[in-house]
Amino acid sequence: MQEQTITALRESLAAAGLPFVQDEPLAGHTTFKIGGPAAFWCTPHNAEELRRTLALCRENGARVYLLGNGSNTLFDDAGFDGAVIDMRGVAEMEHSDADNDVVRITVGAGQTLGRLCSKAQALGLTGLEFACGIPGTVGGAVYMNAGAYGGELKDVLESVTFLDDDLQLRTLPAADLAMGYRTSIFEQNPGWCILSVTVVLHRGDGVAVLAKMQELLGKRKEKQPLEWPSAGSTFKRPVGAFAGKLIEDCGLRGFTVGGAQISEKHCGFVINRGGATCADVVELTEQVKQIVKQKTGFVLEREIRVVK
Repeated sequence: MQEQTITALRESLAAAGLPFVQDEPLAGHTTFKIGGPAAFWCTPHNAEELRRTLALCRENGARVYLLGNGSNTLFDDAGFDGAVIDMRGVAEMEHSDADNDVVRITVGAGQTLGRLCSKAQALGLTGLEFACGIPGTVGGAVYMNAGAYGGELKDVLESVTFLDDDLQLRTLPAADLAMGYRTSIFEQNPGWCILSVTVVLHRGDGVAVLAKMQELLGKRKEKQPLEWPSAGSTFKRPVGAFAGKLIEDCGLRGFTVGGAQISEKHCGFVINRGGATCADVVELTEQVKQIVKQKTGFVLEREIRVVK
């Protein structure tokens, strides 16, 4: 950012009483534990502060990146030359009290999927069991249509409220959100900002829901390298195959570049063994993609978002 832009944005945010700091290390805000500093780190406490922060960033010509739990993001070693906005302050959650089989929960985009799943379980609602253990926020889950164990967010999604390119409030039904495999209309419209999400769940047996969630959490702990920093599944699942199996079949278990390594526990994960850089991860994934294509013909695509 030019010094003039930095000064103008700093003064604008301060005058508006909006919370921010400068030169915030991003490694501490992602599950990969990688990334240089953000020129501005903004922490709005609610949707209105978020809208005002976005407006000032646009007025001052600053780049913006919306960050939830940082579980699918790899920041560049040089950091982010703009404003990273921490969405976790937008985390309200309420549910309908309709006395029937269907219950709706409306939740802020910055709320974690884990807390949403816990809320569903406490209310004895079924439909979100698949999401238990996915480490992201609800907004991020909608953005990429997060899924696991045969379920996807689109299966329970009713509608999404967001700010459009003009920062106008809009709501769209799930049918209009182009929800596909790890994608949605929001990926195609980076200027939109998800504010809240409404899911539709059904009344069930709270004990059975909890048992299913615990079963899936157990599978995650058994099969995934949760003891190491990572960004979850590194590659999307190619049609007709599984990325982890392809990587394993190519003899790449434990393959290492710098501090980045293909997990020996699950080849679909790249882990930070200590001191890994963004450059390490990118180089490793490029080499893996090349080797897998040469040996199997399948073309792997990164699922994690590399932000420069």
